[in-house]
Amino acid sequence: MGAANHLVFAVVLPRQRKNLKEQYFIKIVPDRGDVIHRFAVTRRGITIAAAAAAFVFMTFLAAVAGQIVHARAEVASLRTTANKQKQQLQRVNATTATIQAQLQTVQKQNQQIQQMIGVQSRPPAPHVLQKTSRLSSPDSGPNLDVLAVQTERTAQTARDLQLRVFKVLNVRHLAELARARTIAAIPSIDPVDGAPVIGCFCYRTSPSAEFHPGVDLGADYGDVVRAAAAGTIATTGWDGGYGLKVDIDHGNGYHTWYAHLSRIDVQPGEYVHKGEPIALVGNTGFSTGPHLHYQVMRNGTAIDPAPFLNGVPANVLASLP
Repeated sequence: MGAANHLVFAVVLPRQRKNLKEQYFIKIVPDRGDVIHRFAVTRRGITIAAAAAAFVFMTFLAAVAGQIVHARAEVASLRTTANKQKQQLQRVNATTATIQAQLQTVQKQNQQIQQMIGVQSRPPAPHVLQKTSRLSSPDSGPNLDVLAVQTERTAQTARDLQLRVFKVLNVRHLAELARARTIAAIPSIDPVDGAPVIGCFCYRTSPSAEFHPGVDLGADYGDVVRAAAAGTIATTGWDGGYGLKVDIDHGNGYHTWYAHLSRIDVQPGEYVHKGEPIALVGNTGFSTGPHLHYQVMRNGTAIDPAPFLNGVPANVLASLP
C-alpha cells in the first residue's frame, strides 16, 4: 500500500520592507514531494479578508442581538396578554357567579309562585359551575353553556308561570265576581237606612192575634225605600192588607217584600242593584201608622229578616261555594 499524502504548508516571509504591497507566499508541499503548490498573498489581501471576517462576525452578532430583543418583546407581549386574559377570566367568573345567584333567586321565586297557585313543579337540576382557575381550561365553554341552558330553562319556566298565573288570576277573578254577584243577590242591608225594628218576626196580639211574617221598620212618611239586594222586580201594586207592595226576585231562592208604601218607583221586569231606590214609605193597607213592612222569603217560606239587616249572616256565607 502506498504511503498517505500529507500536505505541508510553508509560509515564506519576504525580507524587504513591510508595506501593503509586500507579498507573502504559501507553499503546499505534498508528503511525497511530487508537486509543490505556491500561492502569493499581499498584506492588503490579508487586511481585506480580516476586515470582511470581522464584518461578517459583527453582522452575525447584531442579528443575534436583534433576535434576543425581539424574543424579549414577544415574551413581554405574551405576559401582558396573559394578564389581560386572567383579568377577563376573573370578570367572567364574577359575572357568572352573579348570574348564577340571580338565577337561583328567580328559580326560588318561581317555586314560591307555583306553590301559591297550586302548581306542582320539579326542583331544577343542580349544575355546579367551575371556578375562575378552571375557566381557562377547555371546560370553560361547557360551563358557560350550562349557565346558558339554566338561564333559558328558568326563563321558559317564568314565561309558563306567567301564563298560568294570568289564567289562575282570571279564574279567581271570575270566581270572585261570581261570589260577589251571589252575595249581592242576598239581602244584607236595612231598606230604610238603619231604621229601628218596631215590629218583630213573631206571634203578636196587636193589632191582631197572628204570626207576623216580617219586621216593621220605623220610618217617616215619604222616606226612601231601597232594595236590600240585587234582583229583578217580580210584582208591584196593591196586595190586600200589605197595601202598595214591591216584590223583588233575587234569583237565588230569595225574595224580599216591601209593603205599606206610599209610592212605587219601579216596574215589573226591571233589574235593580243593591241599595237602589225603589219606593217611598207610606201607610197603605192594614197599617196603624207610617212604617215599612219588610219581609224575606226563602224558597217560598218567610224567614226572620233581622239577621239580614246588617250584612249577610255568617251561616249563609259559610254555605256559599
